[in-house]
Amino acid sequence: MNLIQRVQDILLKPKQTWPVIEAEPATQASIYKGYVLILAAIPPVASFLGLIFIVGLGFWGLSTLVLGYVLALVKVFVLTLIVDALAPSFGGTKGQVSALKLVAYASTAGWIGGVFHLVPGLWILGIVASLYGIYLIYLGLPVLMKCPQDKAGAYTAVVIVCAIVIYIVLGALTAMGGPMRVGSWGGWAGSHGSAVTIKTPGGEIKVDTAKMDDLSKKLEEAGKRMEEAQKSGDPAATGKAMGEMMGALTGGNGQPIAPADLKAVLPEALGELKRESIESQGGQAIGIASSMAKASYAAADKRVQLTITDLGGTAGLAALAAWSGMTMDKETTEQVEKVYKQDERTVREEYRKDGSHGEVTVLLTNGVVVEAKGQQVDLAALKKALEAVGLDKLEAVKRPAKA
Repeated sequence: MNLIQRVQDILLKPKQTWPVIEAEPATQASIYKGYVLILAAIPPVASFLGLIFIVGLGFWGLSTLVLGYVLALVKVFVLTLIVDALAPSFGGTKGQVSALKLVAYASTAGWIGGVFHLVPGLWILGIVASLYGIYLIYLGLPVLMKCPQDKAGAYTAVVIVCAIVIYIVLGALTAMGGPMRVGSWGGWAGSHGSAVTIKTPGGEIKVDTAKMDDLSKKLEEAGKRMEEAQKSGDPAATGKAMGEMMGALTGGNGQPIAPADLKAVLPEALGELKRESIESQGGQAIGIASSMAKASYAAADKRVQLTITDLGGTAGLAALAAWSGMTMDKETTEQVEKVYKQDERTVREEYRKDGSHGEVTVLLTNGVVVEAKGQQVDLAALKKALEAVGLDKLEAVKRPAKA
């Protein structure tokens, strides 16, 4: 198997590639060695390089790399067990190698999208890429796990929710410093009518499978258009089709705020800290338009960087970020991390107790993400920097509809 070719095929020709993957001989060891161990390293390595060259956190960045890589492998292992165990419930056939193939190759989009962790403010584009994995799972389940096509939507819904639960549980167990035990989180409770219920340590998560079936149909139609565009050899048509698919996943129906408008709300100074640089940019990634503006401020040894990121009409996308639907209160001898709700907004704080580094990120209700990162400044100063942007006005902006 040619690694690069396989990545291209599963991302651009998934419908034709899944039968090839199903037919080729493989073992769990060969899949891990030839694919998972390589691609799963992309997000943590990108995060590490971002911390080293942009934030300047060496040892902390290295620990983040190691932990992120280990957790990525654990997630693949646990999700594989779940996919395999759920197969009979949806009329499918169990098979751990087939389940690992599904999880490994469907994770490709998220792993490749991990390169966005290199640049602060663009991490959310990695989530956009991960969402494409939903479509890959939907196409792959009937081929690899032999489930009926009409049950693929519900099966996909359960797998995705389980993936989210795994992320939350592993994060919680890591924060507590406790051992990770497969199956200790509860698992799949069952389905009733058009709802699927997942039991978690914090309660139950319910998924409306009727809505998932509707999404599946939209994805299938978008997939057909993408295949037609690829056959035509027209890059513009392929990009448009990819945008339609991502629009179906995210519900996006608007353009991002213009980069110049985002740039205009960045203040010239933050108290004693004067603005040293400012920039803005806009563009598209896998069919989703985005815009970003950032500015850097400094005074003596104090540094603050403000970044505003907007992904247009995909306001619902930001709510799918791993930390947006949960709360967290984690503290060690060296640093603190918190995630909490502030009215309808989600706020994430992370800072070192020695004051050397801190971050505050606010997810606004319209999907705009505003970040303040600082060195040698306290948390109160970072929050004040965010307010200087004018969060209420940003949140009230109405985007133009797509043409």
